[in-house]
Amino acid sequence: MPTQILDDDLLLTIRGRAAILDRDNGFFDDDLADLRAAGYLGAMVPREMGGAGLGLRELAHEQARLAGAAPATALAVNMHHVWVGVARYLHDRGDSSMDWLLEEAAAGEVFAFGYSEAGNDLVLLGSRTQARPDGEGGYTFHGRKIFTSNSPGWTRLGVMGLDSTTDPENPVIVHAFVTRDGGGFEILDDWDTIGMRASQSRTTVLDGAHAPADRVMRTIAPGPSLDPYVMGIFTSFEMLLASVYAGIADRALELAVETVRKRTSMKTGKPYSQDPDIRWRVASAALAQDGIWPQIDQVAGDIDAGVDRGAAYFRATAGLKVRATETARYVVDEAIRVSGGSTYFNRSELGRLYRDVLAGIFHPSDDESAHSTVAQSLLGPLE
Repeated sequence: MPTQILDDDLLLTIRGRAAILDRDNGFFDDDLADLRAAGYLGAMVPREMGGAGLGLRELAHEQARLAGAAPATALAVNMHHVWVGVARYLHDRGDSSMDWLLEEAAAGEVFAFGYSEAGNDLVLLGSRTQARPDGEGGYTFHGRKIFTSNSPGWTRLGVMGLDSTTDPENPVIVHAFVTRDGGGFEILDDWDTIGMRASQSRTTVLDGAHAPADRVMRTIAPGPSLDPYVMGIFTSFEMLLASVYAGIADRALELAVETVRKRTSMKTGKPYSQDPDIRWRVASAALAQDGIWPQIDQVAGDIDAGVDRGAAYFRATAGLKVRATETARYVVDEAIRVSGGSTYFNRSELGRLYRDVLAGIFHPSDDESAHSTVAQSLLGPLE
């Protein structure tokens, strides 16, 4: 069994807050405080550095359990764990350049992901944000980032931007970290979505946010890269996203089973769990979901073990993310179909999961990007 940090009582407490946060469009301050107190922010930090020492595979299971209680909390905390996952990925491969992040995560600092930009389908391969050198090895960042989860709570923000001034003929993408108390940014109060509301993934306007030289992690030429930093971001991001949506699907299936056992047919006088059509739908959802966890365990286990798949990890993790999110949408839909019209009310947990699970289609890699990645792995690049 994977190591567990989150006990059942804590998850019940967090589940009890989820509907209220969704209704009020609030941030999960209390959840975050409880997760910090439980040592969850340092889940992937090695034990000798003050953390719990979980690997990516173990954390994927914990994130799924958290998502089953409160999807938006899990999604936002995911972005913190991605950065810890990157630092751990490098640390395990002999690169100590991000050990500072592991130490800060263990101490309770909250990390967020300031990479997404409207209309930027290059994702990690390009940026519309300007990275302006400060003359001392650091940079200031100027641009607009969307979907910045943990907006009210982060203390450290990972950002990237394009430096096209140092060497105009050879621009580089700059990956760095800025601090909340360093200023140079504005967080807009623009998060009013149909689902994942407690994540408060607001727009962040960078206007001079400064990263000193020791917080500039990489300068990399635009385009595809096998730099371990990029590999760490991509694999951690995709794997942990897959786990969150797998957790939503697990919970939806659990609720469906509970519901059909309680509902009784006026036609037959029997519970709906005895209806062949209902049973087929529940089984169909379970069959789809049963294929996801073995994939998560295999790929995450390989990453933990340092198995070198090279560029093949892009295909493996992008495909897994798409399969997990699409499967989760299917499972939630089937759960709603067997559970009846009560799920159409906002008070229904399944109704909330139906709205939350939709967010999966927007995270990178999206369906188109994943297909492009797989096609390139099989057929080579477009000419």
